[in-house]
Amino acid sequence: MSEKTLDGPRQEPKSGKPASSLVVLLHGWGADGNDLIGLAPLLGQVLPDTAFVSPHAPEPCEMSPMGRQWFSLMDRTPQQMEAGAAAVAPLVDALIDREMERYGLTPDRVALVGFSQGTMMSLYVAPRRAEALACVIGYSGALVGPESLAQDIKSRPPVLLVHGEEDPVVPAAAMTAAAQALLSLEFEVYTDLRPGLAHSIDEEGLKLGCAFLHRRLVGKHPLADS
Repeated sequence: MSEKTLDGPRQEPKSGKPASSLVVLLHGWGADGNDLIGLAPLLGQVLPDTAFVSPHAPEPCEMSPMGRQWFSLMDRTPQQMEAGAAAVAPLVDALIDREMERYGLTPDRVALVGFSQGTMMSLYVAPRRAEALACVIGYSGALVGPESLAQDIKSRPPVLLVHGEEDPVVPAAAMTAAAQALLSLEFEVYTDLRPGLAHSIDEEGLKLGCAFLHRRLVGKHPLADS
């Protein structure tokens, strides 16, 4: 995969000023970058000086030819899931590095936001980077390769995990397992289980994400209670 380059839709800062921070949005299995870039106008309301990029995953989706996948899910054994994430991680790293150079930003000004398989990639890539990113937000996802992470870890960005209580695709227990694994490795982890929610992002989850991003990229969120 080393010859491939990730790219996708983007949104420049709403303020019209040079970007002071960057949010990289990693979509879920069967979607593409056009899916999560839809969050950018909403997030941009509280992050007006932030640029957003939502790359398309590198492979056509096996079960949805119009969509993309970060790695195959035909074999969902932990070993194969980790191997899939590991194979595509260099492409995500290269994208982050390229976008930091584009905007003249340091890693502490960059956040990863993932959904489902995009969360798996975010949680795989971020801790293995030499310098900590500003934060990681994972919606409806899971942590792949928790055993190897203990040996691979290079940085500990703060993490917010949000998951639907009624998720039929990635069970909510995956959030609990991810949080426990990350906490055991001394990450700063926040979780929120959304009652009645299936495999999706609801309004409250989006508000939580906005507040988390604002706190890490700008400062205290203007609507935060504490």
